Amino acid sequence: MNLIEEFNEYRAKMNDKILASDNKVVKRIFNLDTNAFAEGAVDVKTKEMLGLACSMVLRCDDCIKYHLGKCHEVGLSKSEIFEVFSIATLIGGTIVIPHLRRATEYWEELEKL
Repeated sequence: MNLIEEFNEYRAKMNDKILASDNKVVKRIFNLDTNAFAEGAVDVKTKEMLGLACSMVLRCDDCIKYHLGKCHEVGLSKSEIFEVFSIATLIGGTIVIPHLRRATEYWEELEKL
């Protein structure tokens, strides 16, 4: 199983388990997240770039992988991704560099699809 399949399968499995708890607050948070990234006054491509940059600054590898996948789905180019990487690293500082390495590896895998 490759890096992308492993991440997506684990995420889906655990989300199913979490949502099966039928906790109203958790369900509302998941719904809010879905709605926040939907097309609106700001287009989906821009929202995904924002999500990626914020995830990198917050150093959340799962979030970075998720938003990289979405960025790939909406057609971002490698040049666009590296501009987002550069902004996130500038804002987050050198502590973001390990996440930048893993993000680059994950993007390379996405490019193979």
